[in-house]
Amino acid sequence: MPHVRCETCGNDYDHPFQIVKGDKSYVFDSFECAIQALAPACGNCGVRVLGHGVQEADQIYCCAHCAAAQGADQVRDRA
Repeated sequence: MPHVRCETCGNDYDHPFQIVKGDKSYVFDSFECAIQALAPACGNCGVRVLGHGVQEADQIYCCAHCAAAQGADQVRDRA
C-alpha cells in the first residue's frame, strides 16, 4: 500500500493498514487511531469499549456499573 494518510490523525505513514467494516474501508497508521475512530464509547463515562462491554437496547456501556448509572439495571457484567 502506498503512503496514505491516517483517517484519524492525518499522519502520512509508509506502512498503513486497512480495516473494512461493512461496506466502508478505513486506513490507519496505528491501532490507537483505529480504536478512536471505530470502537464504541461507553454511554456513561465515554471510555472506548474494547472488550464485550454490556448493552441495553442500542446503548453500549463499558461495565454494568456504568449501565446502572444511566438507569439500565437489567444488565450484568459478563464473566
